[in-house]
Amino acid sequence: MKPDDKLCYCFHVSVRKVKNFIRLHKPRVPSQISECGGAGTGCGWCVPFLKKLFEAGSSSGANSSEITLSAQQYAEQRSNYVRENHKVLPPGATPTEPTQD
Repeated sequence: MKPDDKLCYCFHVSVRKVKNFIRLHKPRVPSQISECGGAGTGCGWCVPFLKKLFEAGSSSGANSSEITLSAQQYAEQRSNYVRENHKVLPPGATPTEPTQD
């Protein structure tokens, strides 16, 4: 994913914003990333990715860990996750795309 791609579709938080938050605020635990625009507190899809960025930012190789999915793959997998797990999205969240049969 590119820096300006959306990481949290519920609260419209980009990869860049999360990385900068980690760099500037140095959260002690991954859950503190929720202070970055509410990331990770909606449907829950982005939580594993937030943890990955937290771990990368906490190690000496900060920013060496990237999310290898394309933005389109990420969005499609998020849509499937929301649909399959019957998640209720918060107001203003990016909706899931309808399935294409």
